[in-house]
Amino acid sequence: MITLRQLRYLSALAKHGHFGRAAEACAVTQPALSMQIRDLERTLGVAVVERRPGDVILTDVGREIARRGEDVLAASRDLVDFARHRRGVLTGRLTLGVIPSLAPYLLPRILPPLQSRFPELRLELRETQTRQLVEDVKNGTLDAAMLALPVDEPDINAIALFEDLFLLAVPADDPRAETMRVAAEDIDQSRLILLEDGHCLRDQALAFCGTARGRAVGAAGTAFGASSLTTVMQMVAGGYGVTLIPQIAADVEQRDDRVKLLRLKNPQPGRTIGLVFRRTSPRKDDFAALGDVVKESVDQPSAGSSLRASGSVQSAARRQAPRGNAES
Repeated sequence: MITLRQLRYLSALAKHGHFGRAAEACAVTQPALSMQIRDLERTLGVAVVERRPGDVILTDVGREIARRGEDVLAASRDLVDFARHRRGVLTGRLTLGVIPSLAPYLLPRILPPLQSRFPELRLELRETQTRQLVEDVKNGTLDAAMLALPVDEPDINAIALFEDLFLLAVPADDPRAETMRVAAEDIDQSRLILLEDGHCLRDQALAFCGTARGRAVGAAGTAFGASSLTTVMQMVAGGYGVTLIPQIAADVEQRDDRVKLLRLKNPQPGRTIGLVFRRTSPRKDDFAALGDVVKESVDQPSAGSSLRASGSVQSAARRQAPRGNAES
C-alpha cells in the first residue's frame, strides 16, 4: 500500500528535480527519500523516476502519479484541517499567500485586528506572484491567497473583497493639474514603467493602455523590469516615466513629494481583489471571517473612497473579468 509519505517525497522530487534538494525540503536524508521512492515503484510496479547523474526526471507515468498524488495530499490536509478547526473560527495555523502589489499595503491594515479578534490564530504569510500562489492553493501548500480576480480554475473558489481603482503616477513637475482626469490615449506608452513579467498588475496596466509591447520602456529607451512598486515609483520620482498604481498603495507610495497622482477618466480601470481557496476546503467559515476583516479594513477612511468592499462568494472559474481589468 502506498503511503502519504511516499507521495510527499515524490511531490518534492517533481518540484526540485534532484534527490538531495528534495530530501532537504522534506527534512530527511537522501538515502531515506530514495528508499521510499523505490518502495513506491515496487508497490506500483512501474518506474516513476529516471535517474541521471546529478538530477532526476520523472517518467510520464511518474508525472501523472505525482499529479494525482497532489490531489490526495491536498485532501489529507483538508481532513486534518476539518478535525483541528472544529473548535472555533480562525484558530490554529492558516497559511495565506498575497501578491506583491498588495501585501505591503493591505497587511498592515488587517494584521492588528486579526491578532486582536482571533488570538488563537497562527497566520503564516507568503508573498509571491499570482501563478505560484494559485498552484500553491491547488496543491494545499497554502490554505488561501489574496490576489486580483478572476482566477480561471475549476477547483478554486473566491470571495470578492474590494474594488481597487488605478491611478496614474507622474513626476511632480508634470504640467497636468492634480484635478485633471486622464484618458488612456493620453498616457505616453513610451514612458510607461511597469513591474517585471509575471506580475498581474503589469498585465492589467498593459490591457488598459492598449499596448502590445512585451516590455515597458523609459524615456531614455532603457528597459526596466522592477520587482516592486516602490522601485517603479522611485523611477517615476526620478523623471524616467509614468506608471499606473493601485489605490490601495497610494497612501504609502505618494509620500515622495517628487510624485503626484492623477485620476483616470470614467470608466475608471481597476482590479477586484479577492480571497481564493480550494473548493473542497473545510475552512470556508475561516475564509469568510478573514474576508470580513479585510472588507472592514479597506472601508476605513485611510483606505480612500476608491476602495469599495464587495461581499459576493463565487466560483472564480465562472467569474467575469472586472471592467478595465485583465486576467491575473
